Amino acid sequence: MSEPEQSPPPLLSIVIPIYNEKDSLRLLYDEILAAAPSFERDWEIIFVDDGSKDGSWDVVAELAKLDPRVRGIRFRRNFGKAAALLAGFRVVRGKVTMTLDADLQDDPKEIPRFLAAIDTGLDVISGWKKIRHDPWHKVFPSRVFNFMVSWLTGVKLHDHNCGMKCYRSEVFGEVRLYGELHRFIPVLAAARGFKVGELVIAHRARKYGKSKYGFRRFFKGFLDLLTVKFITSFGRRPQHVLGSSGLICFMLGLLGLTWLAITWVVHYYFNPEAPYVPLHQRALLIYSLGGVLLGAQLVAIGFIAELMIVYQSRDEDAFSIAESTPEPQATYEDDA
Repeated sequence: MSEPEQSPPPLLSIVIPIYNEKDSLRLLYDEILAAAPSFERDWEIIFVDDGSKDGSWDVVAELAKLDPRVRGIRFRRNFGKAAALLAGFRVVRGKVTMTLDADLQDDPKEIPRFLAAIDTGLDVISGWKKIRHDPWHKVFPSRVFNFMVSWLTGVKLHDHNCGMKCYRSEVFGEVRLYGELHRFIPVLAAARGFKVGELVIAHRARKYGKSKYGFRRFFKGFLDLLTVKFITSFGRRPQHVLGSSGLICFMLGLLGLTWLAITWVVHYYFNPEAPYVPLHQRALLIYSLGGVLLGAQLVAIGFIAELMIVYQSRDEDAFSIAESTPEPQATYEDDA
């Protein structure tokens, strides 16, 4: 009895966002071409030009003419890396997708190791530039940011910012990107139940392009982190965090007002001769009223957020299905 033929490995899609990377694109393509035999599968490259002004698109168009496996997407202006990745994810044809930066700091020779890790059952694999060849003012804020992301989200990765990542195609159907959330894809995927891992990779010193990261983006990244934390923890139940905070503020304010009322009654009815500071001159009155008003507002905002989710999020499931058993075939008996 002959053994059944094994199906070929799934197509590999490589998405590369570019922004003013003209000098490195040909070299990157040549490196991918040289490493391609080790992929042991068919592959394609999707270059996404995020509004480059240095002629990067001309290079992409020329590469696409020379090699049918190369495709390109050009934005009318710069929309950001998250938008570029999303545009690439929407057109990939492979069941496995790699993302690379176009500045040649990521080595395409690492791709087979990512593919091997995907075959172990992981859904998302993030690269870890354990030994970095960047200046300290780029490395230090990145390490602080990575620590904060791992601590707040529970997704323990050493390098959330690494542009070299590998995904199963199912991830893109359930993870929505906007703003600067591309660096949080592993966190958003883990919140949906996907298995996330990391892989130590070689990092090369920058020769082309200009770094977009540093202290300036650290603060924007922190705000995005708070957004991701809220989405992943309370995206489907905003009242849990808003209402809880509101109730705490409301109760503290109410306790303060109650204490002021008791002290006033005791002074007025039982000890009117004792020195007494009028209520309107006490700071506790202002803090207590502020707590009551803030608490009521937070609870009200929580109710509004819940209503928005109920009436505007019906097309997005609150769960993620990994697989299902085959549907049973209906049988019909002959009535004759």
